[in-house]
Amino acid sequence: MSELEHDTVMQDDPFAHLTLDRAISLRWTLRDVMANRTKFLPTAEADLQLLIEMGLVEMHDGEPSLTSAGIAAIE
Repeated sequence: MSELEHDTVMQDDPFAHLTLDRAISLRWTLRDVMANRTKFLPTAEADLQLLIEMGLVEMHDGEPSLTSAGIAAIE
């Protein structure tokens, strides 16, 4: 895979570098954040930190919220 193809895949799928199980888990975490279920289903701190580092989640007033990239990742 060329560097350009790799960059395109990474833009289309920010989870491409992760295992399938990990990618599925993080997508469900994004869905929980979007539906405001994190108060009832606490998010693992490591998952939340990874999603923040990936630019998919931001913290606002102590609560996680999706960035536009986070929304795109689950649509």
